[in-house]
Amino acid sequence: MGKIKILSDSTCDITPAQREKYDIGIVPLCIILNDESFYDGVDITPKEVLEWSNKNKTTPKTSATGIEKAVEILKPYKERGEEVIYIGISEDMSTNCNVMRLAADEIDYEEKVHVINSMNLSTGIGLQVLRAADMVEEGKSAEEIVTAIEEARVDVRASFVVDTLVFLARGGRCSAVTALLASTLKIKPRIGVSMGKMGVTKKYHGNFRKALLTYVHEMEEDLLKADPARVFVTHSEMEDSALIREIVDYLKELNHFKEVITSDAGCVISSHCGPNCLGVLFYEK
Repeated sequence: MGKIKILSDSTCDITPAQREKYDIGIVPLCIILNDESFYDGVDITPKEVLEWSNKNKTTPKTSATGIEKAVEILKPYKERGEEVIYIGISEDMSTNCNVMRLAADEIDYEEKVHVINSMNLSTGIGLQVLRAADMVEEGKSAEEIVTAIEEARVDVRASFVVDTLVFLARGGRCSAVTALLASTLKIKPRIGVSMGKMGVTKKYHGNFRKALLTYVHEMEEDLLKADPARVFVTHSEMEDSALIREIVDYLKELNHFKEVITSDAGCVISSHCGPNCLGVLFYEK
């Protein structure tokens, strides 16, 4: 059996250590500031994106990887005769999956490049990427891995709580009136991902710390029924590092997960959610 390479895009938010351990390739999406394009996580950081957004009072535009870049990334795998499994951000949110299909077709390698629509974002993708990498290590074929990941993608539980709706409003994902009302009433929305789309699933009242702790603790029953392989705590530019540690410690004290992983959200996710956004993501068993 030939080597299988796992690729994802820069929104998967796995850690640098995980990329290295599992040899995961990353296809960067683009961040566009004042008509100048930057590759997510390569040419620009989330902190720089948020600083620009606050200065300009708008959300940067984001776009899929250019087909030339995708071709450049895929060519070496064709030259080595490797199969590629690409797991990308939800096709309801980006065209990146289709760009990868077009790039594979461009180099006549479409039969060996398997593109999976994760129907998710952030470490909701990352969970699928790492599960696929585990299956590669187990010696599974590309077809077996693709089938397993696609069948289980509906079992990913991805949600997060945002401190402010300002950034989502700037990007047109909610109205300015809604954002202002949420700020005035001190509402901290819980946003969930279902079938590839985002939506508000609950609203917490009060300060951000209280909202986050309520959010995490009310998931305890689901967490104890989750796949025990790993759980992610993913956040964007959190100011309260002690709160992150408290949440991580709580998850470890459940004595259920083999890995409790803290990861930083990349530029694309951070640009839309803003700072002080945190989610707990896992597979339902």
